[in-house]
Amino acid sequence: MLRTWHRPLVVFGLAMAVLIPIALVGLLVDDRTVVNSPIWLKPLKFAVSLTIYAFTLAWLLTFLKKFQRAGWWAGTVLALAGAAEMVVIVGQVVRGRRSHFNFETPLDTALFSIMGSTIVVLWLTHAVVAVLLWRAEFGNEALAWSIRLGLVISFLGLGVGFLMTSPKPGQALDGGTLGSHTVGAPDGGAYMPLTGWSTEHGDLRVGHFIGMHALQVLPVVIALLGNRANTKIAWVASASFLGTFLLVTWQALRGQSLVQPDGTTLLALAGIIAATALGLVWAREPEKELVAA
Repeated sequence: MLRTWHRPLVVFGLAMAVLIPIALVGLLVDDRTVVNSPIWLKPLKFAVSLTIYAFTLAWLLTFLKKFQRAGWWAGTVLALAGAAEMVVIVGQVVRGRRSHFNFETPLDTALFSIMGSTIVVLWLTHAVVAVLLWRAEFGNEALAWSIRLGLVISFLGLGVGFLMTSPKPGQALDGGTLGSHTVGAPDGGAYMPLTGWSTEHGDLRVGHFIGMHALQVLPVVIALLGNRANTKIAWVASASFLGTFLLVTWQALRGQSLVQPDGTTLLALAGIIAATALGLVWAREPEKELVAA
């Protein structure tokens, strides 16, 4: 099956899959830390995320019937941009240096500049893939809309990364660092296991992660619903997911940890849940059949 998928993205996905156990071993045997976090945690998280992302796009590009050459080139650029990003991240781990927001030396500055360029290329090329796939036939309208809307939300999720590149209120950053994941304090405070997200302050990686993986979550939800899924449900699920993504991003921008929501956040969450419930009621209403005159 993989032989029919986009070859460069499959190769990149396999490389990331191989990196996962390497990073796990690194976590076990290498006790170095960067910004109060195990040095191999970032490569592990990126490898897992990019493995899923690469294989998803490699599969989706098989549905292109028109503009196949443009799709091939877009997928190839995505694979090369992702590979360049990971080479820098792993290279900085080997050097024992921070990869993101690091301007401490000319080399660190150059490497982070490369990462910034590759993520811009990846983000824009993702938009090209979304446009190419918008009119693709997926054989199921509910699945088709979950993929189309998932591409849009994941584009927004990837874009959250740009919010991390400048200092936020409450941060006392030194001359060697510019930007951070955390809002309300410097990076390096208490964090959740596995994800590494801050438990004390806002963390933009929450929205970045959730938004980016809309492309996997939404089609899986529709697939699990089977014959009960329809186009309305795809729209409701996508709107609910978009609302959740916007909520956690807004929460982070207010300097609030995901695990310490205030009353305003909880009220907004309740609104999303209520709107989703009403939307599902609407989505399950039978379509009115048109009677031929």
